[in-house]
Amino acid sequence: MLLSVLVVLLQAAGAWAAPPTLSAAHRQRLEAGDIVVLDALPPGASKSALGGTAVAIVCAPVSAVWAILTDWPNHTTIYPRITRAEVTHTDPSRVRVHYTLGIGPFSFDIYMDKYPDPAHHRVQWRLAEDQPSRFFSENSGYWQVDGAGAESIVTYAVGTRTIVPAFLTRGSHRDSLISTVQAVRKRATKSPCSERVR
Repeated sequence: MLLSVLVVLLQAAGAWAAPPTLSAAHRQRLEAGDIVVLDALPPGASKSALGGTAVAIVCAPVSAVWAILTDWPNHTTIYPRITRAEVTHTDPSRVRVHYTLGIGPFSFDIYMDKYPDPAHHRVQWRLAEDQPSRFFSENSGYWQVDGAGAESIVTYAVGTRTIVPAFLTRGSHRDSLISTVQAVRKRATKSPCSERVR
């Protein structure tokens, strides 16, 4: 039995990198309800990409969080500045979503290829290679949802490069990680599971 469990774990590790390991201090902050933001970029992101990884406890079961993450047309409710989301293609392994990103008076079309893995409650994505973006030169990442009793541990990682100089957007990447996870919490949590989560 133990051998079969190890084989499954090794196969999963080969399919995608595990979320980053948290220190004792980070775990304490999670238990206190904080959203922990790390400098770790998702696998495959370039060294010049900006972004990071956010980890948080969501007071909802994995199934509820997973339903939100794969509700593609309603991504306008969780991603800052996304004003429209439309599925343009689906097949057994991939979903293509056409997003409209609004920044001030400007709007940009973005096509993302999503790779949902329902068995592991993980979604990976990257820019569609055949649909160049006028705003992003790079955008990749993943969501990972792991069960913790009646709650979920949610990991959100993203790495991007845009037309805007990096020194102007470095701080906004951290803010975007936090606000996106907060939006998922808000949609998933019907009633607070404790006073700690904020």
